[in-house]
Amino acid sequence: MKRRGIHGLFMTFTALALSTGLWIPAASAANILIHMKTSLALDDAQICAVPNVAWAAVKAGHKVTILVDASAVTSVTKGFGWFRGLMGSDSTALDRAGLPERERQSLSEQMGVPVEQVPHNYGEYFDFLKSKLGVDIYGNQTMMLLYKIDPARVADSVTPVPLAKIVQLFEAADRILVY
Repeated sequence: MKRRGIHGLFMTFTALALSTGLWIPAASAANILIHMKTSLALDDAQICAVPNVAWAAVKAGHKVTILVDASAVTSVTKGFGWFRGLMGSDSTALDRAGLPERERQSLSEQMGVPVEQVPHNYGEYFDFLKSKLGVDIYGNQTMMLLYKIDPARVADSVTPVPLAKIVQLFEAADRILVY
């Protein structure tokens, strides 16, 4: 009788554990590609979401790569635009786009870091993603050519790559997010 009681207790515990997910193996880390293709000048909400999603994905244990493509290449180019080109600006549109204090506070809370560690502008944010979190950031070299962008004028956090490398990024991705 004692044996049946222990066996019944074990079966009940096993059913409970399985139903609550205690014995379900953790999902493996995904290779996430964030395809950033909209210029800051066209839609700042899309491009500004990219680093937040990237940080959250890294925090969740995923490998993240950002591909700066299409008109977004203009946002990572130093001195882009005829006026800024004349003035010889060494900043990008992302460098000039500050993170609102309320967003910095929210990121601090969500990511569990002091607000002092949250970047102040989006240029800093991309540098932070690359240097501190290990996010790979690439830019479409062909789009740079079409926009007449010298790859040497692209932000240091962005590595210009040819189309063959871009194809490899898409092939290697488990998930692709488009902004």
